[in-house]
Parts: sequence; C-alpha cells; structure tokens
Amino acid sequence: MSVLVLVLAVSAACCLGFGFVLQQNAAQRAPLNDFLSFRLLIDLVKVPRWLGGIGLMVVGTALGAAALGQGELSLVEPLLATNLLFALALSRRQTRQPLGRQGWAGLLLLAGGVCTFIVAGEPHGGAATADPMRQWLIIGAMIGFALLLTAHAKRSRLGSGPVLLALAAGLLYGVQDALTRVSGEKFAEGGFAGLLTGWQPYAVLALGVTGLLLVQSAFETASLRKSLPALTAAQPIAGIICGVGFLGDRLRTDVVALSWEAGGLLAVVAGIMLLGLHPAMPTGTVERAERVPVGQLQPQPQ
Repeated sequence: MSVLVLVLAVSAACCLGFGFVLQQNAAQRAPLNDFLSFRLLIDLVKVPRWLGGIGLMVVGTALGAAALGQGELSLVEPLLATNLLFALALSRRQTRQPLGRQGWAGLLLLAGGVCTFIVAGEPHGGAATADPMRQWLIIGAMIGFALLLTAHAKRSRLGSGPVLLALAAGLLYGVQDALTRVSGEKFAEGGFAGLLTGWQPYAVLALGVTGLLLVQSAFETASLRKSLPALTAAQPIAGIICGVGFLGDRLRTDVVALSWEAGGLLAVVAGIMLLGLHPAMPTGTVERAERVPVGQLQPQPQ
C-alpha cells in the first residue's frame, strides 16, 4: 500500500469526520417541515457552523478523490470509514466523555478490521470490465435500493427514517466514489475535454447533492448515534462492490483470504456500531417545540 494513498485517505477521513459533526450540530435545529426538501439546504447555508462543516466535507472529498486517483477503490474505501474515529474525537471534546472500554473496543475493531481486510485481500488494480451491462446493473441496483430506503424513511421520519436515509446516502456516496475514480481516469486521458464529454462527472454532482440532502435530513431528525454509523458502514461496502464489480479491482479469492476479508468487514461494521453508540456521541436532537428557523440560530460554543 502506498504511503501517499494512506496519508490522503486518512486525511480525507479526518476532514469528513469533523465536518459531519459540525453539520449535525446545525442540522439538528432545522425546522422539521424541511425534511427531505431542498429548503433544508437553503436554510442551512445561513448557518456558519454548517458552512464550516461543508467546507471540511469538500476538502475531505477532494482528498478522497486524490487518494482514489492513486489507489484502488477497494483499498481507499475502508480507510475512509475511519472518519467515525475523528467524529468521535470531536464529539468527545464537546461532551467531555472518556473513551472507556466501549470506545477502545470500537476503535480496535474498526482499525483492526480495516487492516485485516487490506492485508488479507491485497487490493490491486486490473482491467476494468468491458461489459457496460454489469456496470449499469450494479449502479442501478445501488441507486434503486437507495430510493427504496428513502421511500420507507419518509413514512417513519422520527423512527427508523434517519437510519434508512443514512444507509441510502452511504450507498449513493459509494457509487459517487466509483464514478469519481472513472472521472479522474478520463481527465488523465483526455483533459477537461475528455472529462466534460462523459456522463460520469455530472452523475458525481447529482449523487453528491442528493446524498447531501439525505444526510442532512437524517442529521435533522436524529442524533449522530443513529445516523452516522449507518452512513459510515454503507459507503465502503457499496464502494467495494463497485470497485470489484466494474472498475477492475482485484482481491484474493482463496477460501482463507475470503474468510479473513469477510471477518475484517464484519469487524469494521461492529467497530462502527460501537463507536456510533458511544456516550460521547450526541444523544438527541432539539425538541420539535424548541426549534426555530435556522437563519435565527446563534453559533454554538465549541
């Protein structure tokens, strides 16, 4: 594994984790009638803390794209999942909760699972599949599942809705990462002309905006405990499926390697859940009756 890819991916995870916390701090006070409406994004633009979180997210996305340009999607995605470690670090500063056994266990499971998957799978590049049908089937399945989750979330916005929205956003972000890598390859081959004549960069933008709306709606209606773990778990799994499915990523496929790879991914998911349920994570949102228009919010203390 390239040191450059490691540095870029972990730096991206750091920016994303910090950015998610700042975004949720602001979105949790948004009016509930903005749920799944683009009015939510328009209102949140007025909040400095949310803009700071989006700025960190943009930097993290750029660093992630740079990492994808240097390494395989199946390698970068598990590293990006460590954003939850950085989200927990900032949340601990806000809540002043000790890490404790749960925190250490989650940290070790997440970090150990990422290392196990990478060492066992040895992700490496190969020729991208020439079968466009496979590509469209995988992308269509991911987007279709995300739409199905979103439809169910609309019926239970204060129940299971936030988790379903976060899962849907994670699937879209995984596809977005795959298409970001394709866009980078097109730019390397044909410059801006080659990039802008393809459909992939426009799909990246559409997926990014849609995913952002889903994430902010999840943050608006639930705490980080409910929303962020689902997002963090879904994105790398979707990305790995896309990477292996149509981008030409290769993993070891012998029985022993597959067992360790599956164990590593399970450890990652378990670590994400433990960290997401840590007492340091904010436990709830502002009560419905206490919410005020977002533009009238005062910045929260650090």
